[in-house]
Amino acid sequence: MRILLFTILIITISMFANISTYSQEKNKGEFAFKKCKSCHTLLKGEKHRVGPNLYGFFGKKAGSANKYRYSRAIKKSEIIWNEETLDKYLENPRKYIRGTKMAFGGLRKKEERKILIEYLIKMTK
Repeated sequence: MRILLFTILIITISMFANISTYSQEKNKGEFAFKKCKSCHTLLKGEKHRVGPNLYGFFGKKAGSANKYRYSRAIKKSEIIWNEETLDKYLENPRKYIRGTKMAFGGLRKKEERKILIEYLIKMTK
């Protein structure tokens, strides 16, 4: 009987630990996105702000969102957004695409970029 109760206890604790971990990761992503939120939206149908709405941008060519006025540099680039290209861009946007109008200075910490990219993947599908 004790073994059964102990097993149930362990299973219950591990379930809550997984929920807590997911919640913490989501909160980290939301926190990382706060730096982007004043210029970008994420959900389908939301309007562009200073920067374009990011819904569905993974796998697409940079500068391809409808009804958004991009810089020539972005339009001319041959970049397809994926985890690797976005990581390089977020590290230093003006260095990665010379002439971009994105004013953001970049995220120097690789872990912060990773968290943000994972959050963007989930939120823009």
